[in-house]
Amino acid sequence: MIFEALQSKITDLIRHSITQDQTLHLICELLKTSVPHYDWVGFYFRNGDKEELKLGPYAGTPTDHTTIPFGKGICGQVALSNENFVVPDVKAQDNYIACSMSVKSEIVVPLFVNGKNIGQIDIDSNAIDPFTEDDERFLEFVCRSVATLM
Repeated sequence: MIFEALQSKITDLIRHSITQDQTLHLICELLKTSVPHYDWVGFYFRNGDKEELKLGPYAGTPTDHTTIPFGKGICGQVALSNENFVVPDVKAQDNYIACSMSVKSEIVVPLFVNGKNIGQIDIDSNAIDPFTEDDERFLEFVCRSVATLM
């Protein structure tokens, strides 16, 4: 399974981390190039004490959504709910922020440090309904691993 192989690569990247941003960018690139249905991979982090997320390292097409208010879009909803959010078809979501017309689905998994939601990993796919429970468990592993850098 691809996720098992990627887990050891993620662990190695974190173990040999030079800077936090560089490591996060390498993780994004690794996921985007290794998982066929991961077309955009990025991290959003809470912007200080503000009720908003700020875009961190990512891999994929540049986005205009560099700041997202809590509650807005899928990422903003996860910032409030503290729960994974899988969107099989973005057209079926009322509170969706379109980053690209080619995006068909999205998965967002929160990142916790000491029990506090400090950010999330956001994955966009150009396929409808590609995300499975295996994606969720793998991305939870990624977030737990990334938390050790924070």
